[in-house]
Amino acid sequence: MLSISGPAGRSCDGMSRRGFLRIGGLALGGMSLPRILEAQDRSGVGSSEKAVIMVLLPGGPPHLDMFDLKPEAPAEIRGEFSPIATSVSGIAIGELMPRLAASMEKYAVVRTLVGGRDDHNLHQCLTGWESHPQQGDSRVIPGFPDGGWPSLGSVLSALRGPTDPAVPPFISLAPPAAESTTRASLNQPGYLGAAHAGFEPLKREADEASLPGVDLTRLADRRALLASLDRFRTGVDRARAVSSFDSYTTQAFDLLTSSKVAEALDLSREDPKVRDRYGVRIGVEPELGGPKLLEGFLMARRLMEAGVRCVTLAFSAWPLERESRGGFNWDWHFDNFRKARTALPMLDLGLTALVDDLEARGRLDDVSIVVWGEFGRSPRINKDAGRDHWPHVGSCLLAGGGLKTGQVIGRTDRLGERPVERPVHFREVFATLYHTLGIDAEHTFLHDRAGRPLALVDGRAPIAELI
Repeated sequence: MLSISGPAGRSCDGMSRRGFLRIGGLALGGMSLPRILEAQDRSGVGSSEKAVIMVLLPGGPPHLDMFDLKPEAPAEIRGEFSPIATSVSGIAIGELMPRLAASMEKYAVVRTLVGGRDDHNLHQCLTGWESHPQQGDSRVIPGFPDGGWPSLGSVLSALRGPTDPAVPPFISLAPPAAESTTRASLNQPGYLGAAHAGFEPLKREADEASLPGVDLTRLADRRALLASLDRFRTGVDRARAVSSFDSYTTQAFDLLTSSKVAEALDLSREDPKVRDRYGVRIGVEPELGGPKLLEGFLMARRLMEAGVRCVTLAFSAWPLERESRGGFNWDWHFDNFRKARTALPMLDLGLTALVDDLEARGRLDDVSIVVWGEFGRSPRINKDAGRDHWPHVGSCLLAGGGLKTGQVIGRTDRLGERPVERPVHFREVFATLYHTLGIDAEHTFLHDRAGRPLALVDGRAPIAELI
């Protein structure tokens, strides 16, 4: 398949990673495409225009500097930023996100998100379920299903299938977390199996059919990207001439060589005025091979329009410290406030551009957006002007999906250390997302590899305040 390679990196927990943008091939995001199409043909799945965009902030965003500021707390807690008023009376957020503040009526803040673990792992953001605390193989841990828990996108693939035979139902615009069921990759299908893995735009390892010489630093050159796609399609035509494909393999090649996804990723097709609103020209370097940081928001909207049901977008690289005090990431053990001054205005711009764009196109009620990371950051500032991991409570932001926005849910204590009012579990957020998709998560079950029925959210109800 077409793979676009990127630089390797290492997170604070020592995991090395390498990204690849893959625009096609016999295995799409780990899927055996002929078998996917065969399974979908048997299932007779329907379609829907409802969709989800997950904006992931890998590394753990600082909730006390974003959505839960504590201006009355001691200096070693409150930090350097002040709260600012928003368009909704009584709600204040961090001063580095003025665009979000000006349109707060379109968003809902959860200040009491619980259920995280002190582990660089987006598993709970992607699946709603906890990973194993020792990062062991979840397949041998009591209470974990054989194969692990599936990502929301994989669940949508299983329950709803594609909206278009040429468009995968699930795409990830972010590097994989790991090749492990407990540290789930961002297209992790879990017990649903490879047939429901996502189209994985970034991949750590090379593929035997990779095209050499297309580095991620060249992604800005759209002509190089499209030329590479043309070369891949030519290779497919040659393979068809000398190979015997069954109907599902042929359909798989049709999907992979379809122009729909490629066109969605080709931002040169977008109105320059729209690109400017997203700020794509000021994106920081594409760390670990992800799309330029602000380009991802626009790509996500275009993929939704192409018919993708779920897009996971990691805004920034996987938590990466290239230097002892450097690197653009959300794992800010060092220089929290300096990094926030770069990252938060960019998040503010990209996110509000996405929401405003969806609203202008009449799609905001159809697309649910959640913004979160694996945990919060420590209220107490450390000796290196950073905030450390804090799994006890964090914040998340929701928009779209017909939700009741313009409100804050939950309250933490005076230092932002623990929830004191209305804790919200990750799986309650998932139940809410499923609700916006028209899925009754409380009464919908999928079957693991042993044929046992498993609940989507284990009895958790949608957040009542939002629906």
